[in-house]
Amino acid sequence: MSIFVDRDDEFHHAHGQHFALVCPTCVVLSHISPVSTPRYVDLERYKPKEVGVVFRCDACNAPIFLKYLVKNYGDDQVELSSNYLEIERPAEQFDFTYLPEDSEMLFREALACFSQSAMNAFASMCRRTITLVFHDLGETGKMQIFDQCNDIREMAEIDDETFEIVRRVLFDSEEGRDSIPLITPTQAGALLEFMRDILYQAYVRKGKLQQAMMMRRYLAEEPSEAKPTEEHRSAG
Repeated sequence: MSIFVDRDDEFHHAHGQHFALVCPTCVVLSHISPVSTPRYVDLERYKPKEVGVVFRCDACNAPIFLKYLVKNYGDDQVELSSNYLEIERPAEQFDFTYLPEDSEMLFREALACFSQSAMNAFASMCRRTITLVFHDLGETGKMQIFDQCNDIREMAEIDDETFEIVRRVLFDSEEGRDSIPLITPTQAGALLEFMRDILYQAYVRKGKLQQAMMMRRYLAEEPSEAKPTEEHRSAG
């Protein structure tokens, strides 16, 4: 994908008007339009290794700040990397209602790290969260989560390298194997989805099912208690 600034200070993006991401302000997947881009003369003069571009969210008009690495300084254009860093990311959401208090606190901090693009801090907080989960669910629960991770890997078609990183973060916590590997943003995104699914299955789904069954029992028992029996009606 070609992204560059030309001599006329025009910012060219291969995706053009089809470039979209989730806006950190309105949390909507929206097309974004460049409104403030670096000048070619300044790039040629200072030759920075990375540059910032301000976009406008087409949904709410809020500014969105992205940072690009410079790939090449050419004769009539400056080429930027197709990868970018979101300076401000939308806050990640999760239903914490059914999580134990300590696990909720740690995973909230993990999501805060992810939203701030602190991916290795995010991985560390995921390790701390899952350690509490394993302690809560016991060895049987840990084995069930391991099987669940393999199912996620198969369903989502996770590549071997990414899955190995996720596996090491979540399961390599025994003595002598407790170092957490460095993680890329792509791998952190995969780890996030593993954590979401693990916590949902372990706590949220169970809690919702138990609550629904309690409500079903309550609704089933209430009419029989409220209505008079046939014997009482005859006596009356």
